[in-house]
Amino acid sequence: MQQRAVPVGNVVFANNAPLALIAGPCQMESRAHALETAQALREIAARVGIGLIYKSSFDKANRTSGSARRGIGLDQSLPIFAEIRSDLGLPVLTDVHESWQCAPVAQAVDVLQIPAFLCRQTDLLLAAAATGRTVNVKKGQFLSPDDMTNVAGKLAGATGGVLLTERGTSFGYNTLVSDMRALPTMARNTGLPVIFDATHSVQQPGGLGGASGGQREFVPVLARAAVAVGVAGVFIETHPDPDHAPSDGPNMLPLLQMEAVLRDLIAFDRLAKGLTAPGLPPLSAPLDLAGQRPADPPPGGYEIAATTYEVEAEPMRYIRKDPNEVSS
Repeated sequence: MQQRAVPVGNVVFANNAPLALIAGPCQMESRAHALETAQALREIAARVGIGLIYKSSFDKANRTSGSARRGIGLDQSLPIFAEIRSDLGLPVLTDVHESWQCAPVAQAVDVLQIPAFLCRQTDLLLAAAATGRTVNVKKGQFLSPDDMTNVAGKLAGATGGVLLTERGTSFGYNTLVSDMRALPTMARNTGLPVIFDATHSVQQPGGLGGASGGQREFVPVLARAAVAVGVAGVFIETHPDPDHAPSDGPNMLPLLQMEAVLRDLIAFDRLAKGLTAPGLPPLSAPLDLAGQRPADPPPGGYEIAATTYEVEAEPMRYIRKDPNEVSS
């Protein structure tokens, strides 16, 4: 199936285009916290050369415990989302849980996200599509990748474009597994850009009794695996102090680690898609995750961070080289 590109502001999502990023804290905590985190992410994205959409949730409506913090709510969050868009120039994503929320939320954000538990709710999908905004659908933990073809069919009238996100599949109790076959399967079946959610793929739902646990040390591991397969983008929740975050702290990446992780992912993305970074020799063009050659770049080319690697024979490990280092 022909692969589609979905532009969101100045960010383009396509399975055969350079990797894009959706990142931000799990929930909206305050105006100051949101603006500081968004500004830090904007600076990181500019340094490494990756398109960024800022994300955060105004209401975590599916928390494990009824006493858990859910966020500052829709009315307080929408002006903050609008401020991030206008003052920082970043596209913004947030999730919606009920059909009536779609229209007002669409006035302040660029992407409406459908949570995994709600991915088959037809009325919610149609209400999100009717706003004209881009719709990002998280694949339910209970669905096969083939099942997302029907979800995509419900969104055929979405004029703002559709993204599909893999976030793991339930495996027994309190854990998830990521089947990398899901990425090319969804791309092949639908032609839509596929995102890999590295944060919730390492979540342990309800694993702490009154809250979900997680294994954040595996966020870079699974993200590298997905990018090596070839995806349109990665979804990574991040926080300056995840151990004290109100939700999803155990599976959020510390903000200080984000830049190094992104540089690695961009290097993997270049190899997977045969993309050429400025100043580096051309790469061969492998098949993308839907079995097609990468599309021709737009006029002026793509902006991709130039990171080179050398490999030691024993033990096998990658070492990032200083781009200013002069070989003897």
